[in-house]
Amino acid sequence: MSNTAAEFDVIIAKCSDLFLKKMKDYGTAWRILRTTSLTDQIFIKAQRIRTLEQKGESKVGEGIVPEYIGIINYCVMAIIQLELGAAVGEDTNEQKIANLHAGYLKTAKDLMANKNHDYGEAWREMRVSSLTDLILMKLLRVKSIEDNEGKTIVSEGLDANYLDMINYSIFALIRLGEAKSVNV
Repeated sequence: MSNTAAEFDVIIAKCSDLFLKKMKDYGTAWRILRTTSLTDQIFIKAQRIRTLEQKGESKVGEGIVPEYIGIINYCVMAIIQLELGAAVGEDTNEQKIANLHAGYLKTAKDLMANKNHDYGEAWREMRVSSLTDLILMKLLRVKSIEDNEGKTIVSEGLDANYLDMINYSIFALIRLGEAKSVNV
């Protein structure tokens, strides 16, 4: 478990670093997006990963690693939007946003630790393509929940699905060797 926790931390650090750098470049313009728009952004990234996995090549030069990182950061952004709601304009409290981002990544790590306890790190034996498919399935669930105005009868809510997608993406990055090659 400690190896997984360390690998998880490396991926989290890479995602946080990119998120903070993009916030310096773009501010918090994304705060105007509704969660449905963020869900669609995550879908685009997951669908691109699946296409690249099936075709085996990229014509725009970026591989699947940046897409998984994008999924992680967009999922955190979606959870932040669930908490704060969409802003009318740019949210200028960047420190608050950075703290929320870090806090939700910690929540994802805690969830991972609990699930790894119960499932025995079964994800280590899974194909990366299966993790991609699980993300796409979660996205279809999220879209259904969003279409039902956030209401569920017996199922987990939006935040739980976003947290699972964060963890599946981190697992994929670990399986792809990104936890060993990160310079943070």
